[in-house]
Amino acid sequence: DEACKDLVRHFSRYRLRNEDFQFTDLLGSAYEFLINMFAESAGKKGGDFYTPRDVIRLMVRMLNPTPGMTIYDPCCGSGGMLIISREYIEQSGGDPTNLRLCGQVNDASAWSICKLNTLLHGVRGADIRLEDTLLHPMHRERGELERFDRVIANPPFSQNYTKSNMEYPERFRWGWCPTSGKKGDLMFAQHMLAVCKPRGMMATVMPHGVLFRGGAEKEIRKKILEQDLIEAVIGLPPNLFYGAGIPACVLVMRPNLTGESPNPNKLDARRGRILFINADAEYHSGRAQNYLRPEHIEKIASTFERYEDVPNYARRVYLEEIADPANDFNLNIRRYVDNSPPPEPHDVRAHLLGGVPNAEIEARRPLFDALGFDPANVFTPRKADPCYQDFSAALSDRTAIRTLVENDTSITNRFQAVGNALAAWWESHAPHLADLPERRNLNAVRSQFLNSFIQALMPLGVLDRFKLAGVIASWWTETLPDFKTLIENSFCGVVDGWIDAIADAVEDEDGVGPAFDPFSHKLVLRTMADYLLQIADAKAEIARLKGEKEAFEQSNPPDEADEEELAIWNYAKDLERQIKEVKAEHKEALRELAKLEKAAAKNRSSRKVPPPRAGGGKGVGNDALKAARAALKPVLDQLAVLEAALAPYERIKMDLAAARAQYRELINAFVDELKSRCTSMSDDEKQALVLELFAQDVKASLNAAVSDNRQELVKFVENLWEKYRETLKDLRSDRAALEGHLNRILEVMGYG
Repeated sequence: DEACKDLVRHFSRYRLRNEDFQFTDLLGSAYEFLINMFAESAGKKGGDFYTPRDVIRLMVRMLNPTPGMTIYDPCCGSGGMLIISREYIEQSGGDPTNLRLCGQVNDASAWSICKLNTLLHGVRGADIRLEDTLLHPMHRERGELERFDRVIANPPFSQNYTKSNMEYPERFRWGWCPTSGKKGDLMFAQHMLAVCKPRGMMATVMPHGVLFRGGAEKEIRKKILEQDLIEAVIGLPPNLFYGAGIPACVLVMRPNLTGESPNPNKLDARRGRILFINADAEYHSGRAQNYLRPEHIEKIASTFERYEDVPNYARRVYLEEIADPANDFNLNIRRYVDNSPPPEPHDVRAHLLGGVPNAEIEARRPLFDALGFDPANVFTPRKADPCYQDFSAALSDRTAIRTLVENDTSITNRFQAVGNALAAWWESHAPHLADLPERRNLNAVRSQFLNSFIQALMPLGVLDRFKLAGVIASWWTETLPDFKTLIENSFCGVVDGWIDAIADAVEDEDGVGPAFDPFSHKLVLRTMADYLLQIADAKAEIARLKGEKEAFEQSNPPDEADEEELAIWNYAKDLERQIKEVKAEHKEALRELAKLEKAAAKNRSSRKVPPPRAGGGKGVGNDALKAARAALKPVLDQLAVLEAALAPYERIKMDLAAARAQYRELINAFVDELKSRCTSMSDDEKQALVLELFAQDVKASLNAAVSDNRQELVKFVENLWEKYRETLKDLRSDRAALEGHLNRILEVMGYG
């Protein structure tokens, strides 16, 4: 196959050993990137073998696998759930080789992708089988199905199945779903429970239909609930999965061989209860897919780990409430956790008579307090009407609201307090990052950073626990590749990795455009500020000269030109045209003059005498030259005028070419200059630099979260302005004024 040969030839140009990479799993990460790109372009088929990695990380986080465990995915697709489970253990400081990874898939292409994916991630012993999981489960021990500590899967949604030649039918002791009607989802869930070890745990993605559909599925659900097998039901946002726009959920379950409730395999505080988490409204909306950001994953996972109630987000529900006839074993998440936003309040009296209701202002008191903002800056009490307030006289119009809030001294002071708290926290916790190469405990450091960050900034009251956790979660995920490099190649390796990425972006050999602006990279901004000024000056000079060039080209348009002619007018080209036409019209005479001048110059050179003075000299050649010049004097004068008019343009073009050459020279030397400056740093200086830039990223993430709060305050006040600024009386007055104006116009027109 020529395509395969080309692929081998391409990669043979590069040395691909672990020591050549920023971190050892770089090749596997690159393959994951390609799989993701393929899944995005494959539409529905992409969803058959690829689960978004943000969903997998959420599920793995909740299952919390540890070294020595056996992990199984009965619908493993490209193997992402197994690989990320292994990665989780490695980042927790555990031994990822002390792990048994097993998977099964019923598609030969997906099986091949999975095998190659595990190989490129350095997973040598993964046991991946090719067969239908429901009909022929392939992982067996001494004639029985193998049991696993953790079972994790994203089975194909809403598929039919068959009982023909099915092995191990005892797996489905809770009941049989209909073989038609595309309702085979709970068959996969039962298989996963059946292969769980007694103290094991499983998590699976399911369509919402399994939570509430009746018939055989209801009977299965009822038995599962009566045995207290479900630990959590988590509603996910819509359109997370390729080819499946419907919303899905995650079921976290534990087996119960006793068949009695409460489930002894659950933690004491979780027995006889199910935690419902309604996270369907919190996601990042992409162009074609929605995504879970790190802060969304952190909120779901931390809520599950704490197993606590969160208003309008999560609730622990006793099995008795679910079994009550009012609910009848229906697990529809909104029955138990309704996260619908409250309706927009409208005060009729305020609409009619004006004023802002105190009740609406006080309802947002937590937002005012979080930012340290005094509502008296935008509202003034009504003495005769204590239930309402007016807008402050400082607000002349709606646009003044943003200016007033953004310039408020109390908010500025609160921002400063947040910055001071961040600086103190970072100073005490940054050393833990320096210990990563020795301890390799990424997840432990992450947990320590997250919890201590919340403890340090929570007392300020600016952000709640979830938003603070989101700041660290987002920063950590974005910086994770650098942490991996740090573990394997120290702080010097991090700097070298940044330089390599910047160099690739500057060179852009593929011509597809850089993945990021190399000149805005944090390393460049920190170490090359003076050089960037030189580049900026060169670009400004180019822009200035281009402006002068365009101004010259657009100058001196003909008086009689219409808009179309003006749009294409170019003074420089017009001068060049005129010069060309004059030279063409007198082509022979100018050629003869050139010959005479050449002959005269040759004659003077041979006799070594100075050229004749104007009006002097002897000889036939000089006479002929004088006569020719005299005859062409009007033409030569005309050319001189035209060329003099064009001369500034030519100078501008020369200067522009020189400026562009200088800019190219700066760009070409940019990477070498960056390498030179970084090479001159000591190891300690590089460590200090990397930690400083890490802190800068945390600060930017925190500032963005606090700014979102400030923006929320602006929108709240602006919304009140839109609702209550104009009363019914004002509207009637405006209408009367418009009617009067219209009537006067009609009278003038003779229609009065």
